[in-house]
Amino acid sequence: MGLEASPLAQAVGSYLASRPRVTRWVEWLAGRRYRLAVFPDRPAPVVVVAYRYRDPARAAQVARAIARDWAQAPSRCRESYEEILARAPGLIVVQLRRRNVCGCLGHRHVVVKEAPFAEPHDAFGGAVVGEMDIAFDRVEGWLALPLMDTALDTQFIAGSRLREFHEQRLRFRLLSILLHETHHMASPQAPEEAVRERSLAFYREALANYVENARASLSFTIDRSFSRLGKE
Repeated sequence: MGLEASPLAQAVGSYLASRPRVTRWVEWLAGRRYRLAVFPDRPAPVVVVAYRYRDPARAAQVARAIARDWAQAPSRCRESYEEILARAPGLIVVQLRRRNVCGCLGHRHVVVKEAPFAEPHDAFGGAVVGEMDIAFDRVEGWLALPLMDTALDTQFIAGSRLREFHEQRLRFRLLSILLHETHHMASPQAPEEAVRERSLAFYREALANYVENARASLSFTIDRSFSRLGKE
């Protein structure tokens, strides 16, 4: 499902484009940009990635994780978030940062502060708005599951698929953080331990599934990037 199949995404996109020109120019000059993304199997929640002008590539990675990599995760991983996504705010604003002063990977915000979404608007169709932040560079350097991450990284020796693996792993990390904070939005009283366990399980199984599919699709004799897979 693309943006065109989500009425809410289309409405939000039209809203952003139809605001007064002065407002949009001030926003543009301040370096603020927005990118929309939707999960391919549902019209909501719609995710708005709010980022700085210098970070379009980072915003694209977050959007791709939602719009494409979600669908690549095993069905059991997606099903574990079915109820959570159904209860989540219809519109989720992600403030994409490079780092957080506190050093955290991300936070759920109690109050929506991103200016275009801080107040209710008819374009939202009554959808509840939630907000979080994600520190991209912190997530990029994060070892979600140290033993697994290190083991897989050493297996992908320099070769044609090494960069692809690193980018895929990063997007699964970003997606797991987004799902983690969305879980907090949908269930504010849920224990942190339970929320973390679910998001790490999603990351672990999604990444393992990607590696398994990569192994099945390549000839070890042709692509030496995978020449050591399965030997440890």
